[in-house]
Amino acid sequence: MPIIQLKDLLFKYKHNSDFILKVPDFSIEKNNSIFLEGPSGCGKTTFLNLLTGLTKPQKGHINILETTITKLNTIQCDQFRADHFGIIFQLFNLIPYLSVIENILLPCTFSPTKRKKALHISSTLEEEAIRLCIELDIHNELRKKPIYQLSIGQQQRVAIARALIGQPEIIIADEPTSALDQQRKEQFISLLLKECKKYNTTLIFVSHDITLKSYFKQTYHLNSQQNQPK
Repeated sequence: MPIIQLKDLLFKYKHNSDFILKVPDFSIEKNNSIFLEGPSGCGKTTFLNLLTGLTKPQKGHINILETTITKLNTIQCDQFRADHFGIIFQLFNLIPYLSVIENILLPCTFSPTKRKKALHISSTLEEEAIRLCIELDIHNELRKKPIYQLSIGQQQRVAIARALIGQPEIIIADEPTSALDQQRKEQFISLLLKECKKYNTTLIFVSHDITLKSYFKQTYHLNSQQNQPK
């Protein structure tokens, strides 16, 4: 059974009658890596917001991990997202004054499920954060430093570690390479794909940079005119 399935989905913005997102049928299998592409304004962010329960469609169903999230209320959606998704943002959204370890541990603060999974692997949460640091080559001398003292490359690795802690079933990466040069883009994607494969995590990677899609098993295109995956 697909880990994510959308059926007969329709979404419109009240303030923008020209925008319509229609998804007749869309599914993603477990452990897959998906490249989601499309020009600015085509609905990539809206699509992600629907997948994670931040936005509700006017019509249709979204089934994730055998849960129909379109039937959940706002609080239930927030908890579901915290428990089952890891998210890597465009500018990483790390907390600059917190340390590397503190940033990595943030998802466990909001999700008892992730906390439990992390403690199933390691004796303490900090030990699990350190284990991920070792895996991602975040050296010991960096772990207690505040994020603002780290290079962009180091922050990339912290963002991946934060997304992975607690072993979420799905990771969404929303334009995380837009500010990087080509070499750093390739390093970031290779590392992210390797880690997702290791943890059997489904990856949805969103970008307008079509040069990156060769790294992924599948590609979906959001068309700016029809506004639906192909």
